[in-house]
Amino acid sequence: MKIDTAVKLVQTPPSRTTTTRPAGNESAETQVKISDAAQLKATEAPVNQSRVQEIKQAIAEGRFKVNPEAIADRLISTAQELIASQQRKA
Repeated sequence: MKIDTAVKLVQTPPSRTTTTRPAGNESAETQVKISDAAQLKATEAPVNQSRVQEIKQAIAEGRFKVNPEAIADRLISTAQELIASQQRKA
């Protein structure tokens, strides 16, 4: 019998059910299940749909003004936060 080495391994997605065991010699198990709605909510960024529509309308009408100073300030602030969080981990 020949074994085919060209087979690709496929990773399965992580399970939504987590089983934990106490640290001692106890044999009790606890299962935690996260609902689909809770899992989706955890991965979504909060979006203000009415604000999105206002911005789309302003762009369409040519009224939307870009503030490069504000964008630069936020980019610098985000970069500083990222550097600080990386330094805390090290």
